[in-house]
Amino acid sequence: MLSELRGAHRQRQFLIAARRLLSERGEANSLGLARELIARLAGLEPASLENVFDRLARDFNPDPAAVLAAAQAYAEAPDAERLLALIRASEPPRQELFRRLNRAPGATGTLVRLRRALLSGLARHPEWRSVESDLLHLFSSWFNPGFLQMRQVDWNSPAQLLEQIIRHEAVHEIDGWDDLRRRLQPDRRLFAFFHPQLPEEPLIFVEVALLPEMPGAIAPLIDKKAETMPLDKYKVAVFYSISNCEPGLKGVSLGNFLIKRVAEHLQREIPKLRSFCTLSPIPGFAAWLAKGRLDDLPGLKKPQLERARAARELLERTCGGEWARLSQAEPLSQLDEEAQQALLRLAAVYLVAQSATPQGDPVARFHLDNGARLERLNPLGNRSAKGLKQSCGMMVNYLYDLGKIEGHHEAFTQGEIAYSRGVAALL
Repeated sequence: MLSELRGAHRQRQFLIAARRLLSERGEANSLGLARELIARLAGLEPASLENVFDRLARDFNPDPAAVLAAAQAYAEAPDAERLLALIRASEPPRQELFRRLNRAPGATGTLVRLRRALLSGLARHPEWRSVESDLLHLFSSWFNPGFLQMRQVDWNSPAQLLEQIIRHEAVHEIDGWDDLRRRLQPDRRLFAFFHPQLPEEPLIFVEVALLPEMPGAIAPLIDKKAETMPLDKYKVAVFYSISNCEPGLKGVSLGNFLIKRVAEHLQREIPKLRSFCTLSPIPGFAAWLAKGRLDDLPGLKKPQLERARAARELLERTCGGEWARLSQAEPLSQLDEEAQQALLRLAAVYLVAQSATPQGDPVARFHLDNGARLERLNPLGNRSAKGLKQSCGMMVNYLYDLGKIEGHHEAFTQGEIAYSRGVAALL
């Protein structure tokens, strides 16, 4: 009971100080208040934080009457002065509160963690969406890639940073220090984005393998006992893992800029690299396959749709209607050639027909929207438990043709998927 009273008191004190900060005109006093508020905010318990989110969502909104008056004035005479007045009236005061808080040392990290906590409770508290939207709006500016520093992480990087890489790897788990050491050898590279206010905290990182040719399986790339490839063998740069380190930055575009920045850097460093590609999972494929929704597939012609239905019927007979069998290594490896072709066809259908829709595979949407081309499907490219369960072991190569990235991106925004002749032949 005593702790609850203390929490409520801290919450009230925070909100009182927040009002003071918004009304403060002096720069020096404003900075002192911001420091005090950030310290209080960092010390709030989860229950008190929830109350703060409630108050931010309820009490720091624009004045409806002022917004209406400014909008009517602008509608009557849409000049620059009235537009600026409308913008000022419609901006939530909490945005200015967050800006002033961010003046304090260490505030950027605290505000990112604040949004992380807010996002974790958003499903239970949809009324917080306006607060979340304001933070996302500000972070999209504060974490603009133009402000970020790209750095290569190697074995000589600080131990604390290397520990964070191990902890945050989200695609292919790093099995201890020996595994990490192999991933940082000369034929493996790791690049991360850092913010000037968070210099020792990677925001996002990408792992790259330098190889003689486009790979079809992940195991050789992450084999910690694999021999190091000599420099004269480097022909292809393969982005095989990208991991976000900070949940509080969800929705802020970082990965697409990092991949392009790394590709440009590697092209300058190793001019003989002839192509840049990924080796990616299809995390939504197995679930889509089990649901079997082939009635509404945009962009497919009637013959393609008929072939897709026939492929699904064949696979259903092969697995006896137990789709989970296609997420197990042994049944997959025992598929005959016709069934293997059916599985490849359905994967191609899923990626081509669904990726431009909100229901599309998230990894496919990321790379295709980033300007890549769907290049090749690789059966049993990932035999890990996760790869089998989510993707039926399938992996994809997306090709980054640096001269065509913008055109492919523009086409994707219009619902068109860039894919190779090999993928087209599967449809």
